[in-house]
Amino acid sequence: MKLEWDEKTFAKFSYLGDVRISGDGKRVAYVLTKANLKDNRYENTIVVEELESGERKYVENASMPRFSPGGTKLTFVRGNEEKKTSELWLVDLRSMSAKKLMEVRNILDVSWNEDDRRLLITGFRRRDDEDFIFEDDVPVWFDAKGFFDGEKTTFWIYDSEGEEILEEFTAEKFASGIWHGGEVLYAQHHREEGKPAMFKFYDIFRYREGESERIFEKVSYAPVDSNGKLVLLRGKPEKEKLSEHDYLYIWDGGEVEPLTERFAYNSGMGRLDAKGNLYFTMAKEGRVSLYRLSNGELTPIVEEKAWVVGFDVSDDGKVALLKQTDTMPGEVFLWEGELRQLTDYNGPVLSRLRRRPIKHFRFKSLDLELDGWYIRPEVKEGEKAPVVVFVHGGPKGMYGYYFKYEMQLLADKGFYIVFVNPRGSNGYDEDFALRVLERTGLEDFQDILNGVEEFFKLEPQADRERVGITGISYGGFMTNWALTQSDLFKAGVSENGISYWLTSYAFSDIGLWFDKEVIGENPLENENYRRLSPLFHAKNVKAPLLIIHSLEDYRCPLDQSVMFYHVLKDMGKEAYIAIFKRGAHGHSLRGSPRHRAKRYKLFVEFFERKLKKYEEGFDVKGILKESS
Repeated sequence: MKLEWDEKTFAKFSYLGDVRISGDGKRVAYVLTKANLKDNRYENTIVVEELESGERKYVENASMPRFSPGGTKLTFVRGNEEKKTSELWLVDLRSMSAKKLMEVRNILDVSWNEDDRRLLITGFRRRDDEDFIFEDDVPVWFDAKGFFDGEKTTFWIYDSEGEEILEEFTAEKFASGIWHGGEVLYAQHHREEGKPAMFKFYDIFRYREGESERIFEKVSYAPVDSNGKLVLLRGKPEKEKLSEHDYLYIWDGGEVEPLTERFAYNSGMGRLDAKGNLYFTMAKEGRVSLYRLSNGELTPIVEEKAWVVGFDVSDDGKVALLKQTDTMPGEVFLWEGELRQLTDYNGPVLSRLRRRPIKHFRFKSLDLELDGWYIRPEVKEGEKAPVVVFVHGGPKGMYGYYFKYEMQLLADKGFYIVFVNPRGSNGYDEDFALRVLERTGLEDFQDILNGVEEFFKLEPQADRERVGITGISYGGFMTNWALTQSDLFKAGVSENGISYWLTSYAFSDIGLWFDKEVIGENPLENENYRRLSPLFHAKNVKAPLLIIHSLEDYRCPLDQSVMFYHVLKDMGKEAYIAIFKRGAHGHSLRGSPRHRAKRYKLFVEFFERKLKKYEEGFDVKGILKESS
């Protein structure tokens, strides 16, 4: 039986995450998530797989699996919805008997000490007054976290056998910590003139025996892993711009030595094995590849048209990883010299769906050669099909060889899908990423237009009179901007985007540093904050626009969409706004199942009715009734 792509098809897929491998390399664990549309919730199950026998064990209603160094125990976190707390549990993998260790308001991370007994638990605490929030620091809120309300990161050192908290200490919000032998290394944001230099500069501390000692001050890297002897740092010694690339460095207690600077591309996740070999991901021209670096020699583990979205390494160098492609959601693979696939949760569903691979092309835009891709729908001979241009987030996001549900959905409905990596994208050298700063909407927009023009040369059945554009975040900004700058686009769906950079600077959780870098310093005086804002070009909009936003978005707050919508309506433009009552900036992927289904329905139907049926208005009540 063949399956059809529609707004509910996403719920048929299995979503895998947080893959882990035991230190002895005998077991793999990961979180299996299913979207339950009927009950409007996500169901998380930890799967533990014995690599030799293939036997699987399951822990329901659980996430954050962490193997003990000996490999026989596993901790996991279980949310208590009634109490709104997080419970930490331990399960013995030999008997599958479990016990609850502790219950706190929030757990962000858990890691085992090499003694196979102590745990480092990271969480946070707030004032939590029932009547008001109080803050004397910036920002007052953060996306997907809410209001800080005096938040401090809390670290607990916990004895998993005696079931007691041995030590507790605090640090500033967003602090992160790792075990390094018997001590804890943690990084928190460096402060300059009383303000946190968020995500740009860190101070790194050593904690042991109740005392904290600062060992690095005002550096742009933070510790991400340790094998007990060597510490892996990710970032840079000192950044001038947040948008600069991150690289990986090693520290043995003496000088910090660079490991991946020489590869030019942005380094992602990194892990060390017991021998000190480095395993890391690198974004490169639409791929996210995985490598091992040993004694200066680089060995590709996954270097293909794919994205590695998570991995873990055993003491002896076995790698468990999550890999996805343009036609396959993530599955678990194992590397031990050769790569083999461990899971195929989505295979039976995918075999019943028509999947369309992406086609790559290169094109010239101003002073650069750029990458673009497109998906070709079924088009009858002699006919033409409409086109939807996607713009990624960022601007330092990246398109390429990963599974994008909306693209497959629209292509199945008869739309060409076009997407490019304009200047400012990830996956290229650092200069490429920095070219967009203080010029957002200028040359990067021309890159998108030039990519679309090259696509038209490749596909004569694409209808240039029926072109839509869409994107989220920076892609939402670019959708707003495109409709004010070009008559090419006949419809747009802007999601969680920006319309006025000045209020974004003042209102967004990251505006005080991100917007000042992307748009320019001195926001109250800098003309860029007006010149590069779609709001002030609204009179140029001719195409119908659907604006989608989520109420709990603190990254690109709701004011951005409401302002643009109000101004467009006041000018007599065709505009619609859908405000989802729940959901942070990433609501398109992390909203509730019904939330996501409704969003997909609105998204598809708007382009169907504006680029195919040429309908006036947008009867949202009738549209949602069709899918109920």
